[in-house]
Amino acid sequence: MLIVRLWVVALLGWAGGVHAHVLSADDRVSPHFGWSFEPWVVALLVASGGLYAVGYLRLRRRSRRSRNVRAVHLASFACGWLALTIALDSPLDALAAALFSAHMVQHEMLMLVAAPLLVIGRPLAVWIWAFPATMRGGIARAVRTRWLRMPWRVLTMPLAAWLLHAAVLWGWHAPVFFEAALARRGIHTLQHASFLIGALLFWWTVFGNTSRGAHGAHALLSLFTTMVHTGALGALLTLAPGLWYPSYIESTSALGFDPLQDQQLGGLVMWVPGGLAYVIGGLALGARWLARRAPSPSAIRVDIDGASVRGTAAQDG
Repeated sequence: MLIVRLWVVALLGWAGGVHAHVLSADDRVSPHFGWSFEPWVVALLVASGGLYAVGYLRLRRRSRRSRNVRAVHLASFACGWLALTIALDSPLDALAAALFSAHMVQHEMLMLVAAPLLVIGRPLAVWIWAFPATMRGGIARAVRTRWLRMPWRVLTMPLAAWLLHAAVLWGWHAPVFFEAALARRGIHTLQHASFLIGALLFWWTVFGNTSRGAHGAHALLSLFTTMVHTGALGALLTLAPGLWYPSYIESTSALGFDPLQDQQLGGLVMWVPGGLAYVIGGLALGARWLARRAPSPSAIRVDIDGASVRGTAAQDG
């Protein structure tokens, strides 16, 4: 499964980066917006969706057990796939190059909508079933090697994933790096890919990594602390007295918006809706804990019946 895990991270990260849109000089004066349909992005999205569909159908035919759970996973993956498509191929991508606030919406969709939904969809376990049986055996043998297993274990350690996600977020919003991403397509590609890959690893430690038997306290701690530091970054952007990213002045003014107000709106997007996403994640995690700890009705009946039998026996004695 590890090679599939590494492949999904690379696949989605590449899809998140190959079409990082940067406005040309003409576009900054008179921006044009529309669906982009970058061939590489479309190809990767179609490949990921097709593999999931094939794997899901094979698993569904193989066993009738847990069909409801698989249906939930399918719905989650489909919604995450759709969010990824909207973030990368819709007019939002072109608008993000002209407005900082739209750029923040795009980043939040990648990190707080697409990434957690894709993780909940369990694509790693489903995709492997899309391959022929002979290839599945080869993949299983390959993932047992320490050269593949150890890097994955390190990257998905809660602290490592948290630090990577935080470093990516704060580092890319430093003016020097954000401005470089706006000016150069290759750096913009790296920015989008690192946002998505870091978010996938982070949300994996929250919703996907159940193999280590962790009780989940680290997941709530990760969500809370991430909400705090991302909220702090959003507040800094919102309350800043001056512009952090002068490259947006021309394009924002061409659309009739005040550049500083656009920056403040982008900060609010990260601060409020972004923080709400982590709260929702924490509530979902708490609901899952309660569902696991709640006794089943049959167990309750057994306990009641047992108590009744013991009480009757005591009276008879």
